[in-house]
Amino acid sequence: MALIWEYRFDFLAGVWWTVTLSVLSALLALVLAIVAGVARSSKLRVLRIASGVYVEFFRGTSALVQLFWLFYVLPYLGIDLTPLQCATLGLGLCFGAYGAEVVRSCIQAVPQGQLDAAAALNFSYFQTLRIVVLPEALIMMMPLFSNLLIELIKATSLVSLITIPDLTFQAKSIITKTYSSGNVLLVTLAIYLVISLIAASFMRRMEKGLSRGRQTGQPA
Repeated sequence: MALIWEYRFDFLAGVWWTVTLSVLSALLALVLAIVAGVARSSKLRVLRIASGVYVEFFRGTSALVQLFWLFYVLPYLGIDLTPLQCATLGLGLCFGAYGAEVVRSCIQAVPQGQLDAAAALNFSYFQTLRIVVLPEALIMMMPLFSNLLIELIKATSLVSLITIPDLTFQAKSIITKTYSSGNVLLVTLAIYLVISLIAASFMRRMEKGLSRGRQTGQPA
């Protein structure tokens, strides 16, 4: 434990980078998931095809290769991104593709009766989407989004390979200095677990809040 205490600031720096990257990537992934998920459910064929290509490409290729491509190949094309930008974009694109399928499936799970009621009220497509479909589907999305968020947090360990000093990077650095892999990796696992538990608890609170808000908004 003395060894862990000695390198506590290294661990804290790694936690800061991991949490920062998780938040930024999750926000980007959420926006992409909603846009692509709605497009996948659109009546316009061109939107379905474009969003389908995005989803299948980023779901079907390695997240690590995507990060390497953004970090090492884009500079040859004249596009210079910082390591943080590469990591945020890479993880956001990858998990946005997975989230798009969650959005699509939850939109399609909205009861047809609610859509018929919206049509009877002469709602436009966007009004139906905003007032009826998305609020209902969002409640169904939350448990699935929670799982994706935890997977994203664990996937941030990949960014250590593109020079970002995240938690995994710091752990490897400490092991190189001390040759004490067992204790360092045990602490690293515990930190990832704590971060994931906090994220899961946050998502559960959001889910409960959305459910209560939806029930309050429904007529008696």
